[in-house]
Amino acid sequence: MNKNIKTALIIGGVIVAILIIVPLIFGLIGGWQGYGYGMMGPGMMGGFGWGGLMGIGMVVFWGLVIWGIVALVRGVASPGNSGSSSQDSALEILKRRYARGEINKQEYEERKKDLI
Repeated sequence: MNKNIKTALIIGGVIVAILIIVPLIFGLIGGWQGYGYGMMGPGMMGGFGWGGLMGIGMVVFWGLVIWGIVALVRGVASPGNSGSSSQDSALEILKRRYARGEINKQEYEERKKDLI
């Protein structure tokens, strides 16, 4: 996996986690202190009912949208890094193998003639 994609995944995961945990903590603290109870009492689930779950869902949705945009921008900004090894020509691969010492000069010259 590309280094930029890994970084985007980590940053996106941290952002989504923060966007979920912070509202959840504030909602729980508010519920424990008894704020927001109307005339009918706390309601289902101690006042944290569906409204709290929908809020978390909205935060997750927007976190994923932001994460997707960041990942897309990073992928578009550096197109040369992703998948470049599969797009290399045979001559470039041969040059790299010679530079790494995998083949000697005679083999390099013979294979270069075959390619050209």
